[in-house]
Amino acid sequence: MDWFFNLMTNHESVAYTVIIYSIVIAVGVALGKVRIGGVSFGIACVLFAGIAASHFGFTVNGEVQHFVKEFGLILFVYTIGLQVGPGFFASFQREGIKFNALAVLVVGLCMLTVIALHYLTGIDMPTMVGIMSGAVTNTPGLGAAQATLSDLSPTASDSVLSTGYAVAYPFGVLGIILVMLGIKAFLRINIEAEKRLHSFKHRGEHSTIVRIAFQLENPALFGKKLNAIRQTLDFNFICSRISKNGEVILANDHIILEKGDIILFVVDKQYTEKLNNLIGAVVKTEEYFTEAAKEKKFISRRINVTQKEAYTKKLSEMNIYERFGVTVTRVYRAGIEFVASPDTKLQFGDTITIVGDEERIKTATKEFGNSKKRLSTPHIAELFLGITLGVLLGSIPFNIPGIPVPVKLGLAGGPLIVAILISRYGGRLSVTHYVSQSANLMIREIGIVLFLASVGLGAGQNFIKTITEGDGLLWMGLGAIITLVPLVVTAWISRWRGKLNYLETCGLLAGASTDPPALAFANDSTGSDVPALTYASVYPLTTFMRIMVAQLLIVFFA
Repeated sequence: MDWFFNLMTNHESVAYTVIIYSIVIAVGVALGKVRIGGVSFGIACVLFAGIAASHFGFTVNGEVQHFVKEFGLILFVYTIGLQVGPGFFASFQREGIKFNALAVLVVGLCMLTVIALHYLTGIDMPTMVGIMSGAVTNTPGLGAAQATLSDLSPTASDSVLSTGYAVAYPFGVLGIILVMLGIKAFLRINIEAEKRLHSFKHRGEHSTIVRIAFQLENPALFGKKLNAIRQTLDFNFICSRISKNGEVILANDHIILEKGDIILFVVDKQYTEKLNNLIGAVVKTEEYFTEAAKEKKFISRRINVTQKEAYTKKLSEMNIYERFGVTVTRVYRAGIEFVASPDTKLQFGDTITIVGDEERIKTATKEFGNSKKRLSTPHIAELFLGITLGVLLGSIPFNIPGIPVPVKLGLAGGPLIVAILISRYGGRLSVTHYVSQSANLMIREIGIVLFLASVGLGAGQNFIKTITEGDGLLWMGLGAIITLVPLVVTAWISRWRGKLNYLETCGLLAGASTDPPALAFANDSTGSDVPALTYASVYPLTTFMRIMVAQLLIVFFA
C-alpha cells in the first residue's frame, strides 16, 4: 500500500488533485440532497465539503486551485447568461417591471446595509462582501468579488471572502424561509384564498397567442386582396386558413376577399378586438375549421430549425408559401411563443408551427432541418468563442474619476454580459449560440461545483479558527442582519404598496436572493407554480446586479 500512501501525500501530483476534487464534489453533492426540516443546502454543501477536506490537511496546489476556481466560475456565469438572456429582456414586460423594481430595491437595501455595517463595526469591506454573498446565497457575486480583489491587489488574500461566505451561508438559506413563514403567520395568510385571488387577477393572461376566426362583414374589404388587412393594421398576425362557401383553403396574400368569408387568424390575444372591429363578428372556430377538415386537407406541425439556410434569413426572404405552399404561424424561442411575421429572423433551435397539407409540410421540413441530432450536438467552438469574448470584455479597464485603479467587469461580469447579449441577439448575426437545456445544465453544474470546491479548499484552514477563536459568531450575526433587513422591508412594501399576493411575494424574495432552496420551499408549501414564475421574472436582473454590486463595493470601499 505504499503506492497509495505516496499518492495521497504528494499534494503536487495531478492524480492526487483529481482525487481530492472528485471526492469533495461527490460528497458535497450527496450531502446537498439531505433534507432537514424540508430544507436542503443543495450544491452549497460542496463548499463545506471542501472546507472539511482542507481543515484535515487535504489541500491542493495553490496555482491549480486558483485556475480551477476561475475557470469553473467562467463556465457557470456564461451558461447562466445563455439561459437567462432571452428572459432578461422579456422580464421587463407587463408586471415584470414591478417585480424587477422590487428586486432592485432588495439589492439596494442590501448594499446600504452592508455599507452601514462596514462603518459601524469597522470590519473591512472584503470581509463584509464575503458575508453579504453568503447572506444572500449568491455564489457568482462571491466569485466576482474575489476576481476584483485580485485585480486591485494581486498580493491580497481572498480567503476572508470565502470564509465570510461560508459562515453566513446557512442562515442565508434559512433566513429567507423564516421571512416567508413570518409573513404567513403575521398576516394570517390563507394559501387557497391567495391562489383564488391570483387566478381571478390573472385570468386569461397565460396563453397570449390564440386561434380565432372572424366572418368578413366590412364592405371596405370586399374585393380586396388579403394583404389589405396587413396593410391596415400595425401589429403582427397570421392569416392561417380561409373558408369560402364551405371550402377550406390555405391563406395567402393574393386571395380575393368576399362577403361572408371565414378567416382564421393566429394572433396575440390583446389584438383580437382590433381585428373584430375591422373584419366582423367572431365565429366558432370548430364549426368551420374542424378536426375532420384538418385531417382531410390541412394539418399543423411543430418542427425545429437546424438548417443554416433557415436561420440566416428573414421569413420574407425564404418565400415559404410561394415555394412550398405552407404557412409559418408561430415561433417558440427560449420559453416564449410569438406570432411569426415577414421580418422574423429565425434562430438555431427555434420551434416553429407550420400549417399546410402533409406532403408539402414534409418538403418544407427539409428546408428548416428538423434534425434532432444537430440539436443534441454541442457547439463547442461557438461556446468557447463566446467565453473568449467575455473574458476579453471583462479584462477591459474602465477609468472612473476618483478611483485609484481602473475598474473591470472581471471574469464573472464580462462572460455574463456577453452570454446575455449573444443569447438575445446572436441569431441576428447568424451566430449559433444554441445549447440544449440538458447540456447547459451539465456545464453550469460542473462549473459551479469546481468553483465551490476550490473556494472550500482555500478557506478550510482558517474556517474553524474563525468560528472558535475569531469573529465567526459576529460575522454570523451580521449575515443574519444582511439577510433579514432587506427582505422584511421589501416584503412589507410589496404587500402594501405593490399589491402582490403571498405567492408572488415568496417568488420575489427567493428570486431577489437567487436562492433555489427557498424557491423549492415556496413551491412545496404553497402547492403553486406562481412563485416559480415570479422567481424567473426577477432572476436575470438580480443575478446581474448582485455580481456588479459585489464588485463595486470592493472597488469603492476596499
